[in-house]
Amino acid sequence: MASKSRKSPGLSRDVAELVGAFKSLLDPYRPEAHYMRGPGPKWRAKHAPAAPADTVSVPVLAHAKG
Repeated sequence: MASKSRKSPGLSRDVAELVGAFKSLLDPYRPEAHYMRGPGPKWRAKHAPAAPADTVSVPVLAHAKG
């Protein structure tokens, strides 16, 4: 007769999956929080095209109603 002290393979697999689920819930690392979505403002400032030296910027005046 088989001894009852041995666990069935299905039960041990279920317990392993349950432990894995608990570990994933308690894991503080979230890769989506570290995903870079593109270049930031420092990269844009460094790689921005230089403005020509002979160009003078003139402010635009808006029409005032009154």
